[in-house]
Amino acid sequence: MTKDDDSLRRDVALFRYGLIADLLVQPAGSHEIVAGLRDRAARDHVIPGTNRTRVGEQTMRDWMRLYRSGGFDALFPKRRRDDGKPRRLAVEASEALIAVKRENPAFSVRDAIARVREDGDVPADVPLPPSTVHRLLSREGLMGNDDGAPPQDRRRFEHPNACDLWMSDVMHGPKCGDGHGRRRKTYLLAFIDDCTRVVPHAAFAFSENTAAFLPVFKLALLKRGYPRKLYVDNGANFRSRHLALVCARLGVVLIHARPWQPSGKGKIERWFRTVRRSVLERLEDGDTRDLEAMNRRLHAWIEGEYHARPHRGLGGMAPLDRWSATAGDVRHPGPGLDLDDLFLFEAKRRVAKDRTVSLRSRAYEVDPALVGETVTLRFDPEAPARPLKVVHDGRDAGLATPLDVHANAAVRRGEGRDGPPASSIAFRDLGRNGEDGR
Repeated sequence: MTKDDDSLRRDVALFRYGLIADLLVQPAGSHEIVAGLRDRAARDHVIPGTNRTRVGEQTMRDWMRLYRSGGFDALFPKRRRDDGKPRRLAVEASEALIAVKRENPAFSVRDAIARVREDGDVPADVPLPPSTVHRLLSREGLMGNDDGAPPQDRRRFEHPNACDLWMSDVMHGPKCGDGHGRRRKTYLLAFIDDCTRVVPHAAFAFSENTAAFLPVFKLALLKRGYPRKLYVDNGANFRSRHLALVCARLGVVLIHARPWQPSGKGKIERWFRTVRRSVLERLEDGDTRDLEAMNRRLHAWIEGEYHARPHRGLGGMAPLDRWSATAGDVRHPGPGLDLDDLFLFEAKRRVAKDRTVSLRSRAYEVDPALVGETVTLRFDPEAPARPLKVVHDGRDAGLATPLDVHANAAVRRGEGRDGPPASSIAFRDLGRNGEDGR
């Protein structure tokens, strides 16, 4: 168990204790405990080490029992019996089963097992006990409702034309060099066209936040045009105000999947499984030297293999062939549209008395007339050294340039970098030439 693992286990124990702490002082079986557990089970939580956000009532009752019998240490997650052993195949088998069930909601557990065997996603010598698979699919909310409510109407769908709908999601990737002697975790940000299965663009990044997501989105637009709809998850990067603003300005309808109802994203999840099998498992040391090398390897596979290969979901048609047949009405960026400007981030700042503003721990200088005013800075987070666009009262107010304190030290007080004002020039000329300035 590494130090990071121990830290995560401690965070999980703290989360568990925080959830039950005020209930531990209540009498067993009291109304306060019943109501408290029901309320907590109905709310979303940020749970360390997992993307899940809900905790069941019985799970919290188990935590209370553990705490009463063993104290705080009993709330620490148990170490896995297979800790230190490779579990990659088990992860891939789980992903394959979840994706198949989401694509085919009517499948039984045995149907899902048979399909992943048939597709070759899980080798025949890997055991898939039906009871274990049932627990996996139940945890993902894919085995129907247990509360007596009628099942939801889920149907397989496909849009008729290219760019009718794009799906986007993020997959955790391998570590690679960051150019500073370290190896960091990567994230694969990707888009897929629902009708054609063409991937407009995909790229590995060191983060999954909005600043990393939007450049991938911009390149996808430049390559394949505008989607009419964009279907995304509920992650923070997809819920950002800036993404909503960009989509609104482009005329793209932004749709978020319902929490814990991700069945509509089966196509991109299936594509992620293909990436794992066809790209990640074949990476060599040179491919993970840095992000550029990883993305070069990914793009070569997408354009050279994936897009030209027959796709079972398209009836044996290749994605690019389907695109050619259905992309007649795709909108593309017009010559008058500045996508770079459209994708700039915005932040409000108040101008200090020394005419500076601060953004991401860097200081910038603006027009002296803006001292004391609140301005909007428009910037590219990938290029912090560039001048920033300044907007005041909805109008262009020039640029904010990086502060250079050494250059400012050489400027006389009352003078700007472009020279002294006219009044100071006249004053010095008068002193040098005599009273009449001759």
